[in-house]
Amino acid sequence: MKRSRKIASWIAGVLLTLIVVLLIVIATFDWNRMKPFISDKVSQAIGRPFAINGDLSVDWQRDRTSSWLGSLLPWPEFTAKQITIGNPDWAAQPQFAQLDALQFRLSPLALLAHRIEVPTLQLVHPTIDLERDKQSRATWDFVLPQSTEPSAWSLALGRIGFDRGQITLDDAASAVKLQVTVEPLQGAIPYDQIVAQQSSDAREQAGKSAGAGAKKALDRAAASDKTAATTTVGNAKSSTVYLFGWEAAGSYKGTPIKGHGKTGGVLALQNTSDPFPVQADMQIGDSHIALVGTLTDPAHLGALDVRLWFSGSSMAKLYPITGITLPDTPPYATEGHLQAELHRHGSRFSYQDFRGRVGSSDLAGNLLFVTGGKRPKLSGDLHSQLLQFADLAPLIGADSNAEKQQRGDGTLQPSDKVLPVEPFRTERWSAMDADVNFTGARILHGEALPIDSLSTHLVMNNGALYLDPLRFGLAGGSVRSNITLDGSQTPMRGLLKLDARHLKLKQLFPTFGPMETSFGEINGDVTLDARGNSVAALLGGANGELKLLMNDGAISRNLLETAGLNVGNIVIGKLFGDKTVKINCAASDMTAKDGLFDMRLFVFDTDDAVINVDGTVNFANEKLDLDVKPHTKGFRVFSLRSPLYVHGTLKNPDVGVHAGPLLARGAGMVALGVVAAPAAALLALVSPSHGDNGDNTCRTVLQQLRSTDKMMPSAGKTSASKKQGKK
Repeated sequence: MKRSRKIASWIAGVLLTLIVVLLIVIATFDWNRMKPFISDKVSQAIGRPFAINGDLSVDWQRDRTSSWLGSLLPWPEFTAKQITIGNPDWAAQPQFAQLDALQFRLSPLALLAHRIEVPTLQLVHPTIDLERDKQSRATWDFVLPQSTEPSAWSLALGRIGFDRGQITLDDAASAVKLQVTVEPLQGAIPYDQIVAQQSSDAREQAGKSAGAGAKKALDRAAASDKTAATTTVGNAKSSTVYLFGWEAAGSYKGTPIKGHGKTGGVLALQNTSDPFPVQADMQIGDSHIALVGTLTDPAHLGALDVRLWFSGSSMAKLYPITGITLPDTPPYATEGHLQAELHRHGSRFSYQDFRGRVGSSDLAGNLLFVTGGKRPKLSGDLHSQLLQFADLAPLIGADSNAEKQQRGDGTLQPSDKVLPVEPFRTERWSAMDADVNFTGARILHGEALPIDSLSTHLVMNNGALYLDPLRFGLAGGSVRSNITLDGSQTPMRGLLKLDARHLKLKQLFPTFGPMETSFGEINGDVTLDARGNSVAALLGGANGELKLLMNDGAISRNLLETAGLNVGNIVIGKLFGDKTVKINCAASDMTAKDGLFDMRLFVFDTDDAVINVDGTVNFANEKLDLDVKPHTKGFRVFSLRSPLYVHGTLKNPDVGVHAGPLLARGAGMVALGVVAAPAAALLALVSPSHGDNGDNTCRTVLQQLRSTDKMMPSAGKTSASKKQGKK
């Protein structure tokens, strides 16, 4: 037993001596001897030159937060000074990163399990150069060596800390140049304080971008919506603080970029519940983007949870920044809650409960943007409680030249043209798909156009845009249309099918006294197939037909002038002067071929006369070639003037008097015989619904026009048929 104890004692003594000697060797070892070995192994691992140019030292400290066995052992804390990481050969700058020092702790017990466990990594004064060339080669893409066998070792990196540093970005592929400077704050700032300050700053900016009304709208929304007004966002903890501030300056495609923000001091890479506070306030040209919230699980690009503000002169300018195809709009400002799941092969961005202002209209809703499929897709629901009709003008390029310049569009409307010539941005339609519903509860267009509501289902698929359907509630009736704009074709193909039903005249012209007691309606159908990349080009190449019927109304020069119908008010003024004329029926049936709209039938029936309009309107060049022929009913002394011609253009019409006497009643009957077929087609628009008792004057007028054909002599019919065929 004594001998056994002696042997055990000797063995224990030898082991203890070896441990002591090992600890002494490790403690006194000159770790600088390991620099070539470490630099070589790291260089092979990352595929880039790596070098420790300064001292490499190790301190030993116990980790009292570890398990009981781990807390007994001292942990090595490495400090490597003057670190450099090289760039690929093609990069303009030789170094990808330079650090004054790199500090990290290593778990000794984890090494026994072939696990490199680094709880903390501290970057001291980092300088990072990020480059991407026009071939999309990026310095931040590391080419790691490929191995057919899985490695026996694994790496677990806990948190990354940093202090003052500088980041340079030169992205030739996106034409972005940026300099970012990071500095420690003088003192930690609580999370709630930053959220409140950013909310106030962003709403002030909304007022600058979209007017005082936008700021008031966002303030009211925040006051009534506790979700927006709360000072906490995402899963931030009450102890979360901001420790660093940053400033950025540069350019995007020649447009100046500037911004600032704040962050936390330690970025957790393993703990997916530990929020890293972020705040940014960026100005890109006249587009402003601000956010405040948290980033979690950055090692896997896990989740972004922020309050987000957008504002600027036009939403279309966000496309190069966000990659989301948005329409041209008036100045806008929005505020909402963005939650993002960021993944390498597809991300998900949810902009929830956002509210804002576009021009003088309110806008709210929820949007979802998902990447990773054939094309990114935007889906959601939008709604407006009060929509100014004028705010829709930029969608088709119908706003003024001053407004175009404000939103940055260089295609100005020619002074001699009425139809918008600004091209649609079809090249952006193929960048993503969309499925969005929009509802406008109430529409304002001054007093000239009483639109009650608007709703549409917008679908964009592989470069084609569908509004199916697009509905308006107008003057007690409805306008329903289906629109297809196929931007994948060159030139773009456009299809329009529209029907207007039961538009009440007394609601359509509420301030016009003679209409106050009218039971008249407007009904119509439009079918067009066209090619072109603007409203002007589409109408200038349109094929199809247009039918319109109005019964029991009234008309005057002042009414048409107020409605902005320039040609009509001149014609009516020359026919009737300034007096108000009762219209029993107004009927129009036009055909279109290559933008030339031919009047198969255009007739006004009044108590004194029937007025027939013949000729064409060429939308390709906006030229008018019309004859206006009044046919007196019976004997009227000085009741009407001579026939008129309408030449010139839509912008500058030329209306004059044809040489020759007033047409006689008999001649009028012969002239109207040519409209028998179109008149029959228009009878379908005489609807007995909506309280009609069948007493619709248009039915009587159209039936009379049909019967005129039967009353004509055969020679008259032949002549009329030839005339119609020429048209």
